[in-house]
Order: sequence, then structure tokens, then C-alpha cells
Amino acid sequence: MSVDASSIDGRNHAPPANSAANGNGVVVSMAAHRLSLSPNTEHKPDCYDDLTLGFSPLLFSCLERYLPQSILSSSRESKAQFMREILLKYAPEGERIRAQKFKEYRQKIISNYQPLHKELYSMHATNFFAASFLKAIHENTEESFRSVMSEPAPGIFTFEMLQPQFCDWLMDEVENIYKWVDDTRCKIMRPNTMNNYGAVLDDFGLEIMLDKLMEDFIRPISKVFFHEVGGSTLDSHHGFVVEYGAQKDVDLGFHVDDAEVTLNICLGKEFSGGELFFRGVRCDKHVNTETQPEESFDYSHVRGRAILHRGRHRHGARATTDGRRLNMILWCRSSVFRELKKYQKDFSSWCGECQREKKERQQLSISATKEELMKDAEPAS
Repeated sequence: MSVDASSIDGRNHAPPANSAANGNGVVVSMAAHRLSLSPNTEHKPDCYDDLTLGFSPLLFSCLERYLPQSILSSSRESKAQFMREILLKYAPEGERIRAQKFKEYRQKIISNYQPLHKELYSMHATNFFAASFLKAIHENTEESFRSVMSEPAPGIFTFEMLQPQFCDWLMDEVENIYKWVDDTRCKIMRPNTMNNYGAVLDDFGLEIMLDKLMEDFIRPISKVFFHEVGGSTLDSHHGFVVEYGAQKDVDLGFHVDDAEVTLNICLGKEFSGGELFFRGVRCDKHVNTETQPEESFDYSHVRGRAILHRGRHRHGARATTDGRRLNMILWCRSSVFRELKKYQKDFSSWCGECQREKKERQQLSISATKEELMKDAEPAS
């Protein structure tokens, strides 16, 4: 679905408010702001890091490949304006005010909180990750990824990821965060709408490190295994820790994540229970439909070991019956996928129920065709 952009004559007058000049001095209409359904894979996007746009610069670079051809030849500023107008349609004034208040909230924490392990706040891959995981990422092929990963159920991947030292550091940092919150009586946001205990790591200055984790380590894997849900265009994240145990959250109800791809890593400590249970991937329309027998899968946490799955893979956590369990979770999101999803009705490439419905329609069509052919084959009386 491409933009309805038309050029106007080159007389010497200023372009109207809903227009912008391209790099050749031609004015293109900005009246209908829409992206193309298919990306221009040969196009090299511009960098928008130096522009103040109110959204992540990476978001603009990712969206650029989906611009209509008539806009692609425009200046960088005109393309940024075009994409910003699209984004603003989905970010009304009230939401932008909330975003500004949230930015101030986060800046207040970062300005006052003193990190315990400063080495956590920038990416030190050789100190953080298992050697086998780093080797697979360096080779960056499906074969190398599968050599260190297991797929115990379709679309669910588990692998050794974190070194014990990183787990210890991050658990210490979480304790330090809790202490700072108690000492300052600062009210912090919950990790998400379901967990009451834990902390949003991004709010305490770990956003840059977690962004590198997503971009350099999770996105390459997701590009291979989750391309149909935006795995190759992941451009933002929500990083947090959750805690389960006595006087904490005990279990977690059945849900889907606000993410295209979810990374979940157990940090420790000693605990019993807390298994994850999975019940199939669903789109919005089918999120509450029945689970098929083959879609049921349970997973037991192992310290330092990661589980990677689609955010729309329905799941929950059983009760942690003894001890204390901490998990680091990274919700990875694709603004491009979310924009394109608005124009789609068929999600059979990833939704289990859509796949079943499509298969049923195909079977009915085949049966009807066979019936017609048999009628045609009957001898005339």
C-alpha cells in the first residue's frame, strides 16, 4: 500500500503545509501518509542520530525502506518529516505529555542512583556471555545458532547464555536498587502490569547496554527464526527483572507479552518450582482460543540459561514453591512490524489458530472441487 503522492508544477511559490520538497526541488504531496507494504531491500537508509525528532533515530532508519518510491528520493529532512507525521498519528498530545513526564522520571533516577557494578552499564561481551554463545553470534549463521540452541517445542529456543559472574553482578545490582529505593523512599514503576516485584533496568541506566544486547545479539538470531514477526527490524526494548518467592510474586498468570520477541534468562538463586508453561502462538483475534494438545510445553529454569520465543506465544509461570528466583527479561519490539500489522488480516505465518482456519478452508475447497469433478465424471443418463 503506497502513498498517493503527486508532484505539482515548478512555479516559484512555497509548498503548502502538507507538502515537502524532495532532493531535486520537486514538491511531493504529504496528504496521505502511508508506508509501502514491502521494503526496498536495496535501499540504504540515512542516519538520523543528529536530528531532534521525538522518536528513536533507529526507528526512522528502519522505516525508511518502507517509504514510497516518490518519497525515497526526497532529502533526509523531508523523509524524516514524512515518517514523523506517520508516527505522530499514533502518538496523540496526551501520550506525548506522558512520554515527557516519563523521561523526567527516568532522568531523576539516573541522576541520583549510584551503580554498584559499573561494568554492567556498558557491553563487555567476553565478560558477560558464554563462549559458545559468542562463537555462534560471531559466525552469524543459522547453523551456528542451532549448534548452541535446542528447540524443544516449535518456536521456543533455549541456550546457555550468561556467565555466573554476570548473574551475580546483576543480582547484586538489583539488591542495591532495592536498598536505594528504601533509603530514598522513591516510588518506582513496576516491571509490567502483572509483576509487582522487580525493577525496570532501563530506568536505572542500563538502557544502552540492553540496547546493544538486543541489536548485536538478539536481533541476528531473531532475523533467522522470527522474521515473520519483525525479527529483523527489532528497534526498541523494555528490559526488567522480576522476582518470585516468599513475600514476593509467587506465580504468573496466562498471558502474552507486549513484544515481538521475548528473551528470558534465569539469574538464580536457589529455588524450586517456577516452571514456564507455553500454550501456542496467537494473534489478537485468537488470543483466548483453545490450546491444541501439541501446543503444550513446560520449561524448567536453569541459572544462566536463556529461553527465546515470540511475544505472542501464550505462557505463564507456575508457583515458585521454595527459595527465591530472579529472571532478567528483555521484550524486543519492532515498530515497523507493528505499523505493517495494521494493514494485515491474515496472520497464518505465525498464529496457530489462523493456520488451522486456513488449513480447514483449503480442505473444504479441495473437497468441494473433488465433488464437482465427480459430478462431471458421472455418465449421462
